[in-house]
Amino acid sequence: MDQSSNADWLARSQAAVWHPCTQMRHHAQTTAPGHLPLVPIARGEGAWLHDFDGKRYLDGISSWWTNLFGHANPRINAALKEQLESLEHVMLAGFTHRPVVELSERLSALTGGRLGHAFYASDGASATEIALKMSFHYWRNIGRPEKTEFLCLAGSYHGETVGALAVTDVAIFKDAYAPLVRAATVLPSPDFRLGEAGETPVDVAGRAAAALAGHLEKHGEKIAALIVEPLVQGAAGMAMYDPEYLRLARQLCDRHEVHLICDEIAVGCGRTGTFFAHEQAQIDGQPIRPDLVCLSKGISGGYLPLSIVLSSDTIYHAFLDDSVARAFLHSHSYTGNPLACRAALATLDIFESDDVLAGNRARAQRMASALAPLADHPRVEYLRQRGMIAAFDVAADDPYFSRRFYRAALMREALVRPIGNTVYLMPPYIVGDDEIDHLAHAIRGALEEALA
Repeated sequence: MDQSSNADWLARSQAAVWHPCTQMRHHAQTTAPGHLPLVPIARGEGAWLHDFDGKRYLDGISSWWTNLFGHANPRINAALKEQLESLEHVMLAGFTHRPVVELSERLSALTGGRLGHAFYASDGASATEIALKMSFHYWRNIGRPEKTEFLCLAGSYHGETVGALAVTDVAIFKDAYAPLVRAATVLPSPDFRLGEAGETPVDVAGRAAAALAGHLEKHGEKIAALIVEPLVQGAAGMAMYDPEYLRLARQLCDRHEVHLICDEIAVGCGRTGTFFAHEQAQIDGQPIRPDLVCLSKGISGGYLPLSIVLSSDTIYHAFLDDSVARAFLHSHSYTGNPLACRAALATLDIFESDDVLAGNRARAQRMASALAPLADHPRVEYLRQRGMIAAFDVAADDPYFSRRFYRAALMREALVRPIGNTVYLMPPYIVGDDEIDHLAHAIRGALEEALA
C-alpha cells in the first residue's frame, strides 16, 4: 500500500513540474500573502478529490470546468476499459474507426443536422485555431481572399496558443506575447454588468449588437468571422449576457456574409441549461445555429483531452477539390483518439439515460437558493446565474483576494478558485443537495476570512 504523504509529492512536484497559469514562486513562498498551496491529489470519487493525507475537497469548479459526472464515474470507466480491449489509437489520416464515426453522427444530430461535419483535435485552444483557419481558408477557396479579419468581444477568452490569442482579450494572457499575435478587432461586450441606469440586460445586448452592426457596415467586406462565448464569458469573470445578442449577431453575420463561430468549450454540454448555450437564442421559434462550433472540456466527461469543431455543410463543401492545397491542412497526431471519443460517447449516453438537462434545472434552483443569502452581503455585487454556472463579484481592493479566498475555501474542504474578484461555482452534474449546501457554507466562510 502506498504510504506517500502530501509532503512527499509536494517536494517532488515542486522540483520537477512546471504548472500551468502559475507563478511557480507562489507555490514555494508558503508564508507570503500571494501563496498558492499546491495540493497533491491521490484519487477522485464522485464530486470529491482526496489528497494523500486523507483530506478531501468538493470539486466546485469541475476541475477547470471539465468534469461533468464526477471523478471515476463507473459508466465512463467501463466504456474506456471495453475500448482498451479493442483499439487504443489509430491515426485519422486515411483511417477511421467506430467511436469517431458514432460521435460525429451524434453531435450532428444534436444540431439538427445543421452542423454535420466534425473535425477533431486535443484541446480548446486548438479548436479555436481550427475554426479560425477554416473560416479564413473557406473565404479564400470561394474566391473572397479579402475576408481575412476576425472580430471578438471585449473580455473574450478563446485559448492561449498564438492563433487563439488573436481573439483573446484578457491582458494577462495576451500582453506578453503581443508581438507574436495578429490581433482581431475587439467589440463591446454585452455583459449585463455594463448596463447604464435603467437599462435591462436586453438593452445592453442590443447596444452591443448595434456596435457590431456599425462595424460590419463599414468593414464587413474584410471580416471572415465573429467568435463569441455564448451567454457566459468565462475568463472575463463569468460575464453573463442576454441571448438577444446572439440572435442579433446571427442576423448581422448573415446580412454581411460573415461566419459566426460559437466557442462552446466552457459553456457547452449543458452548462447553461441547454446542451449548446447558443440554442437559447432563437429566430422564428427555432434555435440559431452558428457556422462553426468549438467543443472541448466537458465533452469527454473530463476524462481525456478532446476537442471538436462542428462545421456547416457550406463550409465543408468549399474544401472539396482535386487540389490538395484547397483541402483543410491541419492535423494532430491524436486526432479523433478512440479512447477520448469513447469517453465522449459514454458522456452523451449519460445525458440521454439520466435526462441530465432536466436534473440540472433542479440542481440550478438548489444552487440559487443556497447562494441567495449572499445577495445581502455588503461586499457582494451582481449575484448571477445561468444554468449550472453561478457567480458574484466582491468589492475588495486587495490584489491577493482571490488567493486568500482559495486558501480559505480549501481549508473548508471546497475547491473554489476565483477569477480575480469574481467567485463562481461550476460543479459536476452529480452534486447532491447536501454537497451544494456544503459549497455555499464554504463560500460564505471563505468570503469572511478573505475579507477580514
